[in-house]
Amino acid sequence: MEQYDVKLLLALVKSVGGRTDFFKVLVEGPHPELAAFSNAVRGDDDAMVWLFKHDYAWLAILSNACDGDRRAVEWVGRALPRVNLMYALAARRNAEAVKWLYARRLEVFLMLARETERFLDYQEKEYAWPYVMHFGGHHRAITQLQEWKQKDNNNDTEERQQQV
Repeated sequence: MEQYDVKLLLALVKSVGGRTDFFKVLVEGPHPELAAFSNAVRGDDDAMVWLFKHDYAWLAILSNACDGDRRAVEWVGRALPRVNLMYALAARRNAEAVKWLYARRLEVFLMLARETERFLDYQEKEYAWPYVMHFGGHHRAITQLQEWKQKDNNNDTEERQQQV
């Protein structure tokens, strides 16, 4: 994410924090993938699918890393510049990651990690109520998308067999 202008990253911070005016700026700007990433962090399955379909899988996986998905964290650590991993870990209150970002004066990533952390805390509290239905969260969107494609392919095959 370090390749984005700091102004865009600041808009992303606000968008992750729930500011729809900044989300709109991201959607209408030259980098709508940041708007999709913002919504993916906030648990939007459609945003995750959009990121994959538009060749921004790395942002979808980064969102999963922020959720604490072990495989996503490992992949981000191997495939992306270190600042991305440190952001994802800082969003999960990893003290070493926070120190790493602070030592390199990457304040915008500290701000982004804090907003991500706040939303994840809010989301965790909301899902803690016994009347909330749990569908697995957006971190399973990849698996669900693959299952949906497989089911769709199976339905096509069944329809063709019935036509014969």
